[in-house]
Amino acid sequence: MKQTLKLALVMSVSVALPAWAEILDLEKDELKFGFIKLTDMAPLAVAYENGYFEDEGLFVTLEPQANWKVLLDRVIDGELDGAHMLAGQPLAATIGYGTKADIITPFSMDLNGNAITVSNEVWAEMRPNIPSQADGKPVHPISATALKPVVDSYRDQGKPFNMGMVFPVSTHNYELRYWLAAGGIKPGYYSTENVSGQIDAEVLLSVTPPPQMPATLEAGTILGYCVGEPWNQQAVFKGIGVPVVTDYEIWKNNPEKVFGITKAFAEENPNTTLALTKALIRAAIWLDENQNANRAEAVEILARSEYVGADAEVIANSMTGTFEYEKGDTRDVPDFNVFFRYFATYPYASDAVWYLTQMRRWGQIAEGKPDTWYDDVAKSVYRADIYIEAAKLLVEDGMANEADFPWDTDGYRPVTADIIDGIPYDGRTPNAYIDSLPIGLKGNQTVVGNKVQG
Repeated sequence: MKQTLKLALVMSVSVALPAWAEILDLEKDELKFGFIKLTDMAPLAVAYENGYFEDEGLFVTLEPQANWKVLLDRVIDGELDGAHMLAGQPLAATIGYGTKADIITPFSMDLNGNAITVSNEVWAEMRPNIPSQADGKPVHPISATALKPVVDSYRDQGKPFNMGMVFPVSTHNYELRYWLAAGGIKPGYYSTENVSGQIDAEVLLSVTPPPQMPATLEAGTILGYCVGEPWNQQAVFKGIGVPVVTDYEIWKNNPEKVFGITKAFAEENPNTTLALTKALIRAAIWLDENQNANRAEAVEILARSEYVGADAEVIANSMTGTFEYEKGDTRDVPDFNVFFRYFATYPYASDAVWYLTQMRRWGQIAEGKPDTWYDDVAKSVYRADIYIEAAKLLVEDGMANEADFPWDTDGYRPVTADIIDGIPYDGRTPNAYIDSLPIGLKGNQTVVGNKVQG
């Protein structure tokens, strides 16, 4: 495409800056992106509605997908040029768990945004195990130790305790497993022969598409689930369930979704990849700037049928900095959805490593790997080099502030113990971290048949 100059009025995190932005020489300017109907697809909707894609010379179509597998398959087949993805999907595809394909991400879409919800009946059984505040409301965060006697009772009666998550390599699967295991409940293992994830499980986890979670809970097919918004708040709105813990409480400022493209697309279309990354960064800035001042407008956008299609009131519960655990118990959670703060958009290797440790912990990675393997895979998939180049262009164009990007990072966030069980996570030492977790595979252990060996 011929080089042109275009005037754009742009908002940075702290100041509005008019700027002349130079459009890159694009290899491909008509693109189709996929997404699942969740509030954390917001950067795509905002980049489209605010004209950020067009500012980069891109003509984008956004298309909702039926489920995460269909979405991934369509990116691999080239029917979609890229998509809103589970953070574990590019990693799993690259290492060959499930569908084998070289998928990368140049952009992390958000932090936090999920919760675990249980049915009203299960909540009634859990509630006596949870201490109360002076006002009679439950003390948060709620540990899965409160759920353990309920699960044990079901097992004693010979009844399965079924819970839903959205995909085997989803954040939701790993967060639900982490919460359960931290409370002494076994969520089950995977093996090369048995990919149900239910080997030696006390709670049986299965896949349910996000928009179907509330209806599946109401039908009694599952007793609880882990999902992104607005489908936890929808359970409260409909009076069919109670969110018991957010992922912010499980792991403060945890990584959630990414924007995924094939490695081949990035190599064949380097300028197009930079352009779309620039547009998405601008959308993330807009979503968080001025202390979330634009969130009400974002809620209006997301409520439209072509995006999330849920009631604006339901979406606003979490998107505007609050979260309703049960009717009448609304609490301030200003960081429930983070799109740009805390370097949220940077594709940290340490985020990728955490997903890989959980894949190993539960048997999706069948055998032990050296620490160097985790680092190599993480950095080959989470492409910080592309992100940094896009960020530099935005700063040069006056569209972003230099201070808002982690230029000198080695790709690893500081060690954190802001996790529900207090066990520190250091992405630089993945095997030591895996070994520190009380339930799960360690060292060279493998799952053979229905047993852990080694």
